[in-house]
Amino acid sequence: MVKITIIGAGSHVFSRRLITDILSYPELRESTIALMDIDKDRLDLITAFTKRLIEQYNFKTKVESTTDRRAALEGADYVIVSIRVGGFEAYRLDLEIPAKYGVIQGIGDTIGPGGVFYGLRHVPVILDICYDMENLCPDALLINYTNPMAIICWAINDYTRIKSVGLCHSVQGTAAELARYLGVPVEELSYWVAGINHMAWFLELKWRGIDAYPMLREKFKDPSVYMRDDAHWAGADIVRVEIFRAFGYFNTESSQHMSEYVPYFRKRPELFKRFKLANPLERLDAMEKRRALQDEELRRLLAEGYKFPLNRSQEYCSYIIHSIETGIPRRINGNVRNNWLITNLPHGCCVEVPCLVDKNGIHPCYVGNLPPQCAALNRTNINVQELAVKAAVEKDKTLAFQAILLDPLTSAILTIDEIERMVDEMFRAEAKYLPGFK
Repeated sequence: MVKITIIGAGSHVFSRRLITDILSYPELRESTIALMDIDKDRLDLITAFTKRLIEQYNFKTKVESTTDRRAALEGADYVIVSIRVGGFEAYRLDLEIPAKYGVIQGIGDTIGPGGVFYGLRHVPVILDICYDMENLCPDALLINYTNPMAIICWAINDYTRIKSVGLCHSVQGTAAELARYLGVPVEELSYWVAGINHMAWFLELKWRGIDAYPMLREKFKDPSVYMRDDAHWAGADIVRVEIFRAFGYFNTESSQHMSEYVPYFRKRPELFKRFKLANPLERLDAMEKRRALQDEELRRLLAEGYKFPLNRSQEYCSYIIHSIETGIPRRINGNVRNNWLITNLPHGCCVEVPCLVDKNGIHPCYVGNLPPQCAALNRTNINVQELAVKAAVEKDKTLAFQAILLDPLTSAILTIDEIERMVDEMFRAEAKYLPGFK
């Protein structure tokens, strides 16, 4: 049927989820799945999983595995991209150097010093993928999962001819969290969400057709509802509740993420304790350890002949492919070009809006004006994104510096000259990941 290429397939936990999702649909089981990664060992591991899954269920799926990107892209119908240029080594520099200057980010992959440098590393590589696609599979749909989502998608939209959509799971994840807060099944919630990636807004939230926001405000009068700090609840959600109370709408993504997109929460040491904010370097250490354990666990399961289940996740990727191939309509939230979809955000920026998907592709929905306070917060982040895109494409250090000057958190903590020193140090430390910058 179709060829589905995964670039960065060696990130096997995420790739396993996508591959399982795709094969959970009978209509997609005769596809070709092309796996590509520059790390041969990790590529071999995900290839072994994919072949085992196909064998266990006696599917007719064809598997290709290669470190040659052009070979993987040749003739593709869908190209899924999930990569990390520079790996954990570069990411650690994104976090450590700003922290030395007092800018302690939450995650560091969206805006801020870490997000901008993440973009500087990833945009050139992903544009190269797009240019290969223009030659090898010009009609393919690129599905991007790589952060910084808005910066990357903006660059793809402005500098390539490729059809694309950026996907995140923050809308689905936040809907599930809101359902838990309300004490209702997530299937009974309906919602209309729009804004930008990692800062979209639940403009409507309904339970069985009734406005659920009054219920949510009542629930949040009890801090124990959102202060729980166990793994299932992904930590305390104090920041998002504060934003909700101040601005009137609940935003997507976690409190740890949201805390670094605004100037209110990470600028003084005592605020970290008050809002239960994590140290990102501790998180990075945990990620590296978890990755090694996950590799070991997958090898063990393969060796023991474990029967992998075909449980479908809430990721939108397989929904899109299935809807286009079968014509079954669905609604997702996607990151797309703002062609007057959100009328009080800049035309041409990247917005995250509801999209209808059918056999003719992805159709972004008109939203109109966001509540002005929500649009205002979004614009503070879009300012950074706009300059970061130009910096990455033009490989211009000055534009990167100016993007970080506009970052809400960084500018709340540092002076202009301090930001300049920090950015200079980051460029020196990450020079090998940033060829051609001037």
